[in-house]
Formats: sequence, structure tokens, C-alpha cells
Amino acid sequence: MSFSITVEPSGRSFSAQPGETLLAAGIRQGIGLPYGCKDGACGSCKCRKLSGTVEHGPHQSKALSADEEAAGFVLTCCGVAQSDVVLESRQVTEAGAFPIKKMPVRVSSLERVSHDVMVMGLQLPAADTFQYHAGQYVEFLLRDGDRRSYSMANAPHTQAAGPRIELHLRHMPGGKFTDHVFGPMKEKEILRIEGPYGSFYLREESAKPIVFLASGTGFAPIKAIIEHMRFKGLERPATLYWGGRRPADLYQDGWIREQMSHLPWLQYVPVVSDALPEDAWTGRTGFVHQAVLQDFPDLSGHEVYACGAPIVIESARRDYVAQASLPEEAFFADSFTSAADKQ
Repeated sequence: MSFSITVEPSGRSFSAQPGETLLAAGIRQGIGLPYGCKDGACGSCKCRKLSGTVEHGPHQSKALSADEEAAGFVLTCCGVAQSDVVLESRQVTEAGAFPIKKMPVRVSSLERVSHDVMVMGLQLPAADTFQYHAGQYVEFLLRDGDRRSYSMANAPHTQAAGPRIELHLRHMPGGKFTDHVFGPMKEKEILRIEGPYGSFYLREESAKPIVFLASGTGFAPIKAIIEHMRFKGLERPATLYWGGRRPADLYQDGWIREQMSHLPWLQYVPVVSDALPEDAWTGRTGFVHQAVLQDFPDLSGHEVYACGAPIVIESARRDYVAQASLPEEAFFADSFTSAADKQ
């Protein structure tokens, strides 16, 4: 017997089979529930249960505490419905979202832009149409059944010049996929992807000023959103905070500065946490999410789009709501959880 799962306020619904997690059931039926690790470790999939009964599998308390569970929150990645369930997730979009596709892709370019970041170009099938929102991601389907998720770094309109997507990959030493990317992978290699996934994209109906918060390769989907805004002529005031340990981690600093010469509404604040004397860094230092609080003590009238390491995203979510009056529904995020993070 399957159970009906409804997600408010979008009104989207899907069915969950006995023993099937809410997240797996949603993905299987094209419902874009947010998630990060899929393993009960990061809390990215946490949402409020409005009614029904959900039983959780193993998970970490930092992802869902006992108090949060008692207050009605669930982790969809390890929560299994025991009845019909109604969830609240404002990140789930309305019906008619772009179709999720599986397709072969060809590696068209590999550019190492820092010691541990590769910009990868993927050629898509010429006869196919791949639609996505700027900010969404695809998953690589590995031969052993594992998956690896990466955000598109180019806006959808760039497909007009040829079906191609750009990804930014950080090397995780020992990682089965990135060791291959930074080692024997060559151009023209064939891979398989599935997507688009994710609810991290610009809410164009809003006129609120934007804070973009990126750490490391979390810059990739934000780059796509900035490209999209420029293409659509959107002029909402936006400030990009991009954090790295050292200046070289801000691997497309020049691209941002070039965009600023065309986009008077865009401001840029690079933040470095561990600069060395030889870096001769004279810019902002410290933790990137705290730099936002220093400049914007009141975020009540803003929207925040944050992407990067889970610790950065969760710290920002907590502090911006508690200290700067940011409405919870105005914080949009993707956290990058690696296989190593899950361990």
C-alpha cells in the first residue's frame, strides 16, 4: 500500500511505497525536494511536517535534533511515511517544472583554474533539448551506481550557441570521480548525466535586493544566475560575497570584475580566511558569511542565495535569521556535500 505525500504551498503530490524514503519517492516522480547528502548528515532536506506520521532511519543529530523532530521537522532523505503525509517546503516548485532527463555527454574541455578546481565543458546531444533554471545541477551516473552532483555554471540562454554545460569541480583527494577528472580523464570521454535537479534558482517575481553568498565552487550556480540576470535585463541590486581560504581559491575573480563593468547593480566582496604573507592580500578577511553580517546587520528586506560548504550554509542560515531578521523563506541554498563529508 502506497501513501500520498503532499507538499505545500505548491500543492504538488506524489506517492511513496512502503519502505521508500520521502526524498527517493519525490525524485522518482519529478518533485524537486531540496537535498544535499541523501544520507542524514547535512540537514539540507529538512522540512516541516504538517500532518501524518514519518519514521526516521539513521541520521546525525546535527542534521535533525531530537527537539526539532519533536517540533515536527523531518529529514526527507531518511524519513519513511507511515501514513499519508503533508509537508511544507517552499523550495518545491509548481507543476510544469522542466523534465528530468538521462543523457550521454562528451567532455569537450578541461581547464584547471586553480590547484584544486577544474572547469569542465560537457557537450550535450545535438538532437536533444536540455532545459534548466540557472542555479540547478546535474548528477553524473557512475558505473557502480553512485552519483555525483555538480551545478551548471552557465545560464540556460547560452545553449543557443550550442548544447553545452559548464561545471566547476573541486578535487577531493581519494574521491573516485574527481581523482579521475584530475588524473586520466581526457577530452572526448563519454559520461552520463541526469537532471536538472534542485530548487536553487532566482525567484524573478521578487524585487528585493539580493545577497549572493558563495564559498569555493559554490560560485558556479551563482555565476549562472548572474549571467541569467544580465541576459534578462534584471537590475535588482545584488552583492556577491565569495569566500576562499586564499586568493587563488577565487578562481574566476577576473570574470566577476568584468561583469561589474557592465552591471551597475552588481557589487562584489571577496573574502579570504587564511591568506599568507606571500599572497599580499589587502582585502576582507575572516569567514565569508560573517562579512555579510558586518555589512548588512538588517536583512529583513533582502533575499539570500547561498551555495557552498555545508558548514558555511548552515551557519549563514542560522545567523541571518537570528541576528539580522532575515525571513526564513527568503534564504535559498544549495550545500555541497561530498562523499567524504558523509563519512
